[in-house]
Amino acid sequence: MTTRFPQDPMFAGFSAPVRVEADIYDLEVAQGEVPGQLDGTYYRVVCDRQWPPMVAGDIPFNADGMVMSFRFERGHVDFKSRYVRTPRFEAERKARRSLFGAYRNPFTDDPSVAGMNRTLANTNVFWHGGKLLASKEDSPPIQIDPDTLDTVGVHTFDGALTSQTSTAHPKFDPRTGEMVFFGFAAKGECTPDIAFYEADRDGNLVHETWFQAPYSSMVHDFAVTQNFVVFPIIPLVSDLGRIRAGLSHYAWDPGRDVHLGVLPRKGRVEDLRWYRGGTRFASHILGAYDDGRHIHIDTPVSESNYFPFFPDLSGAPADPGKTKGYLSRWTIDTMGERGSFTQERLTTHAGEFPRMDDRFETLPYSWGVMGMYEVPGEPRPGRGFRWVGAVDLEHRRTTTHYVGDCSSVGEPLFVPAHEKAGHAEGYVLAVVGRHDEMRSDLLILDAGRIDAPPVATVKLPIRVPYGLHGNWVTRGELQRG
Repeated sequence: MTTRFPQDPMFAGFSAPVRVEADIYDLEVAQGEVPGQLDGTYYRVVCDRQWPPMVAGDIPFNADGMVMSFRFERGHVDFKSRYVRTPRFEAERKARRSLFGAYRNPFTDDPSVAGMNRTLANTNVFWHGGKLLASKEDSPPIQIDPDTLDTVGVHTFDGALTSQTSTAHPKFDPRTGEMVFFGFAAKGECTPDIAFYEADRDGNLVHETWFQAPYSSMVHDFAVTQNFVVFPIIPLVSDLGRIRAGLSHYAWDPGRDVHLGVLPRKGRVEDLRWYRGGTRFASHILGAYDDGRHIHIDTPVSESNYFPFFPDLSGAPADPGKTKGYLSRWTIDTMGERGSFTQERLTTHAGEFPRMDDRFETLPYSWGVMGMYEVPGEPRPGRGFRWVGAVDLEHRRTTTHYVGDCSSVGEPLFVPAHEKAGHAEGYVLAVVGRHDEMRSDLLILDAGRIDAPPVATVKLPIRVPYGLHGNWVTRGELQRG
């Protein structure tokens, strides 16, 4: 069968599959100097299709995961990229074609792969317990060799993981080294079951609690503080009957409320309490903390569904004005009687992919960075995320860096300047697509002066596919691993 991708905007131009695994030693530094104090590796995962899709109208998330590494050493940067060899990837490579159908819909697969793990491991890559793990929320994570990027295999915590799934957004407690995570649709596609776990600093599971959400939905991220975990249930719903009929896995239900499930960190199902609010969309959590009574959660919030490829059950067309996300703060009074939560907008800039100084995860913090696609007073041309924005939460101020015409930026990542650096003292790394040149750059920005010219621009001679998330691992962590 001839390999030919559809004549579709999703497979054309800068969005076209790259399908290249690369090793580039000592990338060109086109501007500035790479700070010598950056000593470690920036791991990132992107979506890059190996084969043309089986079904028409496929979505960007249904593409093979490719892990990339930018290794920093003494002012130099080396690049490497490898596909994650999931069971799905290996089966399709052997067949030389797609065998898996629509996004998270096993009923559309080729019969030869019935019952096989469908994960693409294309959403996040993170480090814990001396292991590098690539993850998508429909499966346990996949272990990756941190040096070669070769695939080790499915990671189930030595068989202790009882959920069929595991989030791509675990949280890490800087005081204990614990990884806090969960799996939704934990008993199979479209089930309302959620499994909550904590793993110690060595990667051993030490806590497990199961419960059911009010309805089955995409629980992409969650909030963790020193005392609580919070599960946002938003009305991007799933239904087994829908996917059996070949329809979209997720659909927006404007008639449903948002529910926030609050559980003590080491709590049991009987400790779970739900807080309810009107319809809205949220996906990624910037940060969260508590004072013992009040829980504060910062997340971009929009009035309606952010994803244009997931339909509205009411039949209403997408309203661009209602899909813009603005960083907002949800506050829950855990001792109140109302059973609801409040919302406060923190910025007038629209954006997503928020990141914090991870050393303050679960703790009070005052700074974050995110990709932005609308900045008041700056009608710049282009589509997608065109600014890196730093948000001063204490003074409610946002500072931006425009990445350039014909360019778009992925998730920005904060890296501390050194081991004893203060809060938000360091650099922001951001991969930028240069659409007119069909290649990419890695920008290094001063976190304290985001609006200044880059500290350095590292030039890639190739195009890096659109990516989702990534993380920084120090050389010391890698050596201890």
